[in-house]
Amino acid sequence: MKQLVVNFTKQLAEAIAIGNKQTFKTKKNNFHNIVLSGLGGSGIGGSITQNYIADSCSIPFIVNKDYFLPSFVNNKSLVIISSYSGNTEETLAAMQQAIKMKATIICITSGGKVEELAKKHNLDCVIIPSGMPPRSCLGYSMVQVLYALNHLGYVKKSFEKDLKAAIALLTKESKAIQKEAKTIAKKLINKMPIIYAAADFEGVAVRFRQQINENGKMLCWHHVIPEMNHNELVGWRKKDPNQAVVLLRNTTDYKRTQMRMEINKEVFKQYTKTIIEIHSKGKSYLERAFYLIHLTDFISVDLAELNKLDPTEVKVIDYLKGALAKAK
Repeated sequence: MKQLVVNFTKQLAEAIAIGNKQTFKTKKNNFHNIVLSGLGGSGIGGSITQNYIADSCSIPFIVNKDYFLPSFVNNKSLVIISSYSGNTEETLAAMQQAIKMKATIICITSGGKVEELAKKHNLDCVIIPSGMPPRSCLGYSMVQVLYALNHLGYVKKSFEKDLKAAIALLTKESKAIQKEAKTIAKKLINKMPIIYAAADFEGVAVRFRQQINENGKMLCWHHVIPEMNHNELVGWRKKDPNQAVVLLRNTTDYKRTQMRMEINKEVFKQYTKTIIEIHSKGKSYLERAFYLIHLTDFISVDLAELNKLDPTEVKVIDYLKGALAKAK
């Protein structure tokens, strides 16, 4: 797993090459909405994309992480099916519904039943490299979402320049990123991480939480600012040295949000001594997002090493899938 994290920039470069080679059959249309359906490592790229295009996409873009599509999906909807394995139970169910609803469908997968269905129904299907844990393939899947949206006119081509800048930034900062990750992991060991970020970086915060869950084998939670100032902040009432706050920060965060973060820190200090701030680098949203993702991915595998655990192992998920298969 750690080597897969190390190779993230190579993955991004390969994803760009895949995106440029892809020829889409789907034509530009007067779509009324876009729904990306995917879970876990296959769906998180959709969440980050949702944040990224929120202030520029001309139609609603939502992420679906369930068996069922929203009832508004119809022949004026674009549905992006994202399943790394191609066999994700919930995503396959959503795909079958999208077909019945006569939505326009674009698939992103490494194969499996999603590829089979795409061929059967003559759908666009972007094939990405197989054989890796889905959570280690965010670069492959998310980049293909961006290329699909660019083809249809919902994302400007400048995203590609920002991706290449992100690769250059992460390559340049590689040693510093890994050093900072090790320092932070040591502060988080045997603690409950509580992750906070600005609302438009929630996808990145969720990614960090999920990586701590799967790679670090630890529970944690996240929330966003300003929303948590209207509820969760009141829950800070008891001193607990085992809680560790992690703030994901950007110099571009809205000034009132940054002000809230500073005030929140004063509240947190009354109840825990461990308050960690991770500052992004980069000029564009994608640079900053991928910087934070790369750094926090390293934190998650470093936590596994400190806990003397295999970051790749997900036996409990395998057990769940096996039990569900028997119950069919």
